[in-house]
Amino acid sequence: MIAIINSGGANIASVKFALERLDVRSVLTDDVNVIRSADKVVLPGVGAAPVAMQRLASAGLIDCIRTLQQPVLGICLGMQMLFSRSAEGNVPLLGLFDASCNAFTPTLQRSVPHMGWNQLVFLQDHPLLAGVDNGAHVYFVHSYFAPVVTQTIAGCSYGHDFTAIVGEKNFMGCQFHPERSGSVGARILQNFLEIP
Repeated sequence: MIAIINSGGANIASVKFALERLDVRSVLTDDVNVIRSADKVVLPGVGAAPVAMQRLASAGLIDCIRTLQQPVLGICLGMQMLFSRSAEGNVPLLGLFDASCNAFTPTLQRSVPHMGWNQLVFLQDHPLLAGVDNGAHVYFVHSYFAPVVTQTIAGCSYGHDFTAIVGEKNFMGCQFHPERSGSVGARILQNFLEIP
């Protein structure tokens, strides 16, 4: 069973539908016991970091998420929440990766948010990338980004180099939306589901 944490993100329904297309049953929940007993956990997120973190705190999920032992996948803001702090409201995050998320700088040639298709640049091997080509295009919508860190699996560039996929031990994250990234995104989700 896959637990989708009810973080209030606008992408929750599309994540659930993407898992259904892979014939996987999921449950949307903020119940600590359900989350702890799940085979895999997905932390989706679209919106503002302070609001999302307050929602997790109100549901008593901060320590729960930090101590999960099964594979966990953060998506979009859900990935950023795995890091230590966000410049959006200067809010502390879950602190599983030691770096802060910052805002993109808009220019005449580069609007913010970063929205649309962009290429993954592989930085290290990881099971999430099985069957995915280096340079594959995935779909992004975000105004804040996590820098490239030692745990970055794939990067991307939009004025700044940033983490597109991060992973260490059982915690993983995608800045892009695999649920909206066609066959590449479906493969990455399937790869996550197959991680023991």
